Amino acid sequence: MESRVTVTWGMVALAGATVALLGVARADEDERDEEPAGTGALMQALPNSKVTLAAGIGQAAKAAPDVPGLDTAAIEQLTGAKGQIDRKEGVFKVSVPRSDLQPTVAGMKLPTSMGLTAWAAFEPSHGHTMVMGDIVLTEDQVNPVMSAALDAGLEVTALHNHFFWETPRVMFMHIGGTGDQRALAGAVGKVFAKLKETAGGKGETPSVQIDPAQSSLDTAKIAAILGAEGKANQGVYKVEIGRTIRMHGTKVGNSMGVNTWAAFAGSDERAVVDGDFAMLESELQGVLKALRGARIDIVAIHQHMTGEEPRMMFLHYWGVGPAQDLARGLRAALDRTSTQVGTR
Repeated sequence: MESRVTVTWGMVALAGATVALLGVARADEDERDEEPAGTGALMQALPNSKVTLAAGIGQAAKAAPDVPGLDTAAIEQLTGAKGQIDRKEGVFKVSVPRSDLQPTVAGMKLPTSMGLTAWAAFEPSHGHTMVMGDIVLTEDQVNPVMSAALDAGLEVTALHNHFFWETPRVMFMHIGGTGDQRALAGAVGKVFAKLKETAGGKGETPSVQIDPAQSSLDTAKIAAILGAEGKANQGVYKVEIGRTIRMHGTKVGNSMGVNTWAAFAGSDERAVVDGDFAMLESELQGVLKALRGARIDIVAIHQHMTGEEPRMMFLHYWGVGPAQDLARGLRAALDRTSTQVGTR
């Protein structure tokens, strides 16, 4: 006579599911009346026994988290993006492939697998959570998405290109942050939402009809706001404000390129400003917030040197608007740094 036995052997949590693994009871036909040592009443030896796989027998045990310290389901929900687990490193990474871009690089159509996926990775960090990410954007998306990141409490740490010769132009913005896991995931969700909202040419592209040769700026007002005098050349009024660092034991400053500068052209009512902003790493986020608050666009964030002390970061910017409003925006950014400028 054939018999069936169901024996619960252990509970295993896998992706939030609880599965009961059952043992196999085997015995020789001659020993069918004997109970194997150590099993007690749980298992009786029966000939030709079969295994029945049972799930959720009795009270199901609660599944262990996929990554200790991370609620991956909540992260997916709050970011609006699917993720993958790296159990070895204890990291959960959500991704948004930019399959909508379909750029060509040097005539070749670029698949998303060649670096066209926006992502954010979460990792537990000393009782908090750390997030780092790289956001793939077109030029017109950069500043709306950057503002979304800053307004949500994330840091923006770099802005640059990864390719030459691509159409459309693709930029890459790095983000980061440390703090409450749900708050960070929600902030990343706002970044991804703005990315979706501005896709397909729905971002911001400034347009300006200015001939620098016809500039009529009141440069004295610009100088008074910035707290520094500039020089006019070919209709452009340029102000330089130097800083000082050390490299290889040598003091270097303004003339070696350690400076913030701003070049204005146009009229008091309608002007354009572009330039380079020098700041310490600790000053970067405040400067970004001040410039974006003045609707001045950021076009690059990077370093110009290596090995300098203290570490100096640089960003490049472009703004269009009334000349004095642009100058006030720059002054607000300067005031977020330890740069030495005159009083207003």
